[in-house]
Amino acid sequence: MRSPANQPMGHDGPVEVDVPVDPTWSATAMLREDAAKTAYGIVVVELERGRAVLAMRVREDMTNGFGITHGGVVFTLADTAFAYACNEAEHAVVAAGAEITFAAASRAGELLTATATRRWLSGRNGLYDVTVTRSSGEVVAEFRGRSFETRQERGPHGTR
Repeated sequence: MRSPANQPMGHDGPVEVDVPVDPTWSATAMLREDAAKTAYGIVVVELERGRAVLAMRVREDMTNGFGITHGGVVFTLADTAFAYACNEAEHAVVAAGAEITFAAASRAGELLTATATRRWLSGRNGLYDVTVTRSSGEVVAEFRGRSFETRQERGPHGTR
């Protein structure tokens, strides 16, 4: 389910898309329970099975000693977008591995957007690419995640 083209903007950036809980789509349960997403100020801007777009405004406390966004924070944004894209069915999907290439530095105050897209899905395994960009469209990082579908179902309050 994509957000409207005229995505509403709050004072810090995009507003999270409203997707109803769907028991056949585990990402919709994650949307309401993701404490890490909330702590980092990450919002889900677009969400559909196999694809997700997330945004995050870089805060001062997310920068390193050089005044640039900590690589782990950029990885967290990309990994979170990967999680929403790969949790496209009823069972919980986890990362089997991931790697990232940093292409450009970003700084506090910048809005970063991570677009995750499924590249391949076979059985319980998947491959997803995530591109992290700044508002100008410049690529900040490229991330590739490998997913593994567990046999655990997600309920409205976590894995059961």
